[in-house]
Amino acid sequence: MAQNNKPINISLFAGIALAVLSLSQLIGYWINTNIPLNTTWELNSLIHFTHIRNHGGVFGMLQGMGWVFAVISIALLAGVSAYLWFGSSIKRYEYVCFGFIVGGGASNILDRFIYGSVIDFINIQHIPYWHYVFNTADVMVHVGIWPLLLFSFLDSSQTTTPNKPN
Repeated sequence: MAQNNKPINISLFAGIALAVLSLSQLIGYWINTNIPLNTTWELNSLIHFTHIRNHGGVFGMLQGMGWVFAVISIALLAGVSAYLWFGSSIKRYEYVCFGFIVGGGASNILDRFIYGSVIDFINIQHIPYWHYVFNTADVMVHVGIWPLLLFSFLDSSQTTTPNKPN
């Protein structure tokens, strides 16, 4: 069914990716213009907006090497897009999930090109051993990854047949 609707599914993927990219960029711009760097706004006891810059990669690894993550991310996003474009039996949920992943990834890449770093600001409090600050794009990547993994697992467990003993 999904392969018969390839133009619709590609449009759905592109629409979600562009919406996520736009939303993430707008929120990042708002944070950048309204919260001074290295300052925190306490929304409530659980959620703070702490404007920081990540010049590295995931969880702040390899600070100053953000360009490496940008290059890797561009290659990954191109690979995902090619998979969706040329793939023959792709399910609709994959187009939707990858739309969130590509939109979020593209937003972080755009941050690196515009600002030289990624604007992070979501600071969740009261979680033991959790001291990371992240952004809307990171959330959108997770919104895509976790359902994709779950649906892929459920789909594969329904289509596989157990080995029969000889």
